[in-house]
Amino acid sequence: MKYISLKQPYAEMFAIGKKLIECRKWNTKFRGDFLIHTSKTIDVKACEHYNINGNDIARGSIIGKAKLYDVKKYLNYKEYFLNKGAFFFKLL
Repeated sequence: MKYISLKQPYAEMFAIGKKLIECRKWNTKFRGDFLIHTSKTIDVKACEHYNINGNDIARGSIIGKAKLYDVKKYLNYKEYFLNKGAFFFKLL
């Protein structure tokens, strides 16, 4: 099974449906189900911004499952900032 690794709190937000789009510099032909993995790294500033206690969220583990159903490629930064998304996921 494929997986994507995200820093916390983004992995948590992704797993509970508060984050539905993930941007990456690389492309993929993969479509289908994948697991959501939390890295051991926590983005402290993001936790503060979203009012999330970094001590209460998982690290270094699988916390959910989603489905990659589309990829959008941006040709320039203007397109990127208008949409701010590249991979479109659906929680399972």
